[in-house]
Amino acid sequence: MDAREAMAAARRITALTGAGVSTDSGIPDFRGPSGPRPSPDREPTPDDYLAKPAVRRAVWQARLRSPVWAAVPNAAHRALVELERAGRLRALLTQNVDGLHQRAGSAAVVELHGSLSGTVCAVCGAPGSMAAALERVRAGERDPRCRLCGGVLRSTALAFGQPVDPEVLRAARAAAVDCDLVLVAGTSLLVEPAAGLVALAARAGAAVVICNAEPTPCDGSAAAVVRGPVGRSLPELAAVPVAVSAPVRTWGDPSTW
Repeated sequence: MDAREAMAAARRITALTGAGVSTDSGIPDFRGPSGPRPSPDREPTPDDYLAKPAVRRAVWQARLRSPVWAAVPNAAHRALVELERAGRLRALLTQNVDGLHQRAGSAAVVELHGSLSGTVCAVCGAPGSMAAALERVRAGERDPRCRLCGGVLRSTALAFGQPVDPEVLRAARAAAVDCDLVLVAGTSLLVEPAAGLVALAARAGAAVVICNAEPTPCDGSAAAVVRGPVGRSLPELAAVPVAVSAPVRTWGDPSTW
């Protein structure tokens, strides 16, 4: 089965996207809670961020320089919007923290690693806007604090080593088993829970189509693998109509999930 045949047979699709979806928008494919970065070794730990004002000041400056704020959705984002509007894409699980899926018009987005768009107080838990916090930095506050209690403000994007929110993981797992096809795009599937979600969907009976520039650990079990830029492959696959004769698939034995 090739990728087009798999798409033609799919009525209920769950997409799983990674950084490769946003590279055509000018966002490097290796980034984290403080924006793009060259290496995980240079990403401060959550403990360092909380304990060291100098670390926080550097992170706030990095956030100001992030290309995320000027980025716009590209053809890959728009292709997934069209699949959702056609009633075929039921959930969009993303490892990205840039918010471009939502800006493109996707509604059924589950952000596995959180979002750069928000802040949260490390002391009282008060939520806030990253845009508002960055305005304070531009105005001269080098380390903006919570307006309510003076606590340290963190990004709502996960740092390395932080666990995925249990409710987010529960929603992602539900989407993985409630589909007849998982469309993987722009992710190496080297980080959990992404790889586990693909395996879960496959055990529940879903076909797996992987669109990525590089090989992934799940390629061998996929129904089809498409190499190359996802900005080209996703629009092509999204344009494949569902076959009239496509069966309504079941999702396997729940005891195997």
